[in-house]
Formats: sequence, structure tokens, C-alpha cells
Amino acid sequence: MRINIHGKNLTITDAMYQRVVKKLSFLEKYFNIDEDTSANCVVRVYPTGMKLEITVLTKVGYLRAEVVHEDFYAAVDLAMDKLEDQIRRQKTRLSRRHREKLAHAFLKQVDEPVVKDDKEIPVRTKTVVAARMDLDEAIMRMEMLGHSFFIYTDDETDGVAVVYKRNDGGYGLLETEAVE
Repeated sequence: MRINIHGKNLTITDAMYQRVVKKLSFLEKYFNIDEDTSANCVVRVYPTGMKLEITVLTKVGYLRAEVVHEDFYAAVDLAMDKLEDQIRRQKTRLSRRHREKLAHAFLKQVDEPVVKDDKEIPVRTKTVVAARMDLDEAIMRMEMLGHSFFIYTDDETDGVAVVYKRNDGGYGLLETEAVE
């Protein structure tokens, strides 16, 4: 992760930089952090206290926290709490959104009479771009989207793979082989 810390009317010390780096490492428990992830931290000093702004740009989206406090280290702790709350709210929002859509689709399907016609079979076609990533990132994206499976191109095998949720709570992986 790239971390940029800027001070306005303040010199950033090594201890301040290390504290921000240590605290931002908590993001790794929520999603896969790589070198493309960037975090910007701006510290401004005012007569009433310090204002700390942290913006993290991830593959999932933006996370932003702004805190005013007298002590820098306390401000960092408060900002991290805000970022963690944002991540939790976003995950909950995604799961609720998909849960409601599935429930409405199920009710709609139950209400409609089943008519079988051999000539016309309604098929919905969807094209999926299998982006290149590793297994951990695929699982994280599947969880963030609220899906039960995710199609991607595996970094290690260069083949199309599908990761899915198992009924026992674990994950499964389907890999493809080239036919010769």
C-alpha cells in the first residue's frame, strides 16, 4: 500500500508516520491490499486542535474519514474507527440489497404460472469478463458483491476459475483444463 502523509503547518515525524502505517494495516482483514491501493493522510493544525483527513482508494471504492482532535494519536484512532464503521456499513448494505432482490425474484417466480413450451425456452445470456486476480481477491470480491460464486482468471494457472460458497460455510474452487 502506498501511504502519503502531508502536514499543513506541521512537520510529520517518523513516529507519526509509523502510527498511521500501523493503523492502516487493519484494512488487510477486510480485503486484499496490494501496491495499487493508496492512502492519503492530511494533517492540519488549527488553534482549536488538529484536523486529520484520511482517504483510502481501494479496488472496492473510496473510504474517507475526517476527525478533529487535540492529540494526533487520538485523532488517528478515531479516524480508524470511522473507516472500520464505513466498511461494515458497506458490507451490510450490499448483503441487504442482494437479499431483497432475491426475495422479490423468488416471490415473482412463485406467483407466475409455469408454462412449458418446448419451442421457446427463455434464456438470459450474460457476458462475464474474467479479470486476472488471485484466489483471496476473488473471494473478497464475491463477498463484497454478495454473490454465491465468482468467475475470474487465476494468476497462478492462467486459466478461468470459479470460486463458490459451500453449504458447510467454506469455499470451493473449480479450475479449468485445456482440452487437447
